[in-house]
Amino acid sequence: MISALFENIDHVMIEVAMAVIPLLIFFLVFQFFFLKLDKSKLKNIFIGLIFTFIGLVLFLQGVEVGFFPAGEAIGELLGERDNTIILLPFLGFLFGLVATFAEPAIRILNYEVEKVTSGSISKNVMLITLSLGVGVSIALSMIRIVIGFPLWWLLIPGYALAILLLFISKDRFISIAFDAGGVATGPMTVTFIMAIAVGVASVTEGRDPLMDGFGMIALVALTPILSVLILGLIYKQKERLDND
Repeated sequence: MISALFENIDHVMIEVAMAVIPLLIFFLVFQFFFLKLDKSKLKNIFIGLIFTFIGLVLFLQGVEVGFFPAGEAIGELLGERDNTIILLPFLGFLFGLVATFAEPAIRILNYEVEKVTSGSISKNVMLITLSLGVGVSIALSMIRIVIGFPLWWLLIPGYALAILLLFISKDRFISIAFDAGGVATGPMTVTFIMAIAVGVASVTEGRDPLMDGFGMIALVALTPILSVLILGLIYKQKERLDND
């Protein structure tokens, strides 16, 4: 059983190496010509790269043998149940909340936002905002799979609303919002939630996993933008009331 966990790990190691080596070469070029860091810093950087390599290999191998099969199995189980139009959006919202809380990139973004804004935008507020946004996107994706309407019915109005909000939002929230859309589509969401969506589509009558199971990540990238822009409007209104 242990051997099954590490099956084909050599291919994963090659893929990670192909991703890490160009970054290493890029760093070494800068180190040689510009940075010229001392030996102690170089030692820490190379140790960090080794940990990064090992961590990525173990994570991607875990995705291959654990996350994907588990996500698809959960999706198939949920898709075969009755009252899916009620159950799936609710569970999708919960899955989105949990995945966002576990997303490491989101935690880094929230920490940086709190640090740069001197605590005026707290990391907890950002975490809740992004979690709600991702939860809504997963719920909408589940509704789309069950009902079967096109993805652009959600994307075009969503991005149109985002563009409108740009004109009434503060610059700092605009910048944070579009970064948030990127970090929300991290490894937890892509590996686990997308597998669930594909699993649901594969057992739902009249649905094609390729046509209906995918597209969820586009919504995940959209809704955090909207949620952060709306948060900016709330902050803007709060500042206006405080000044009155």
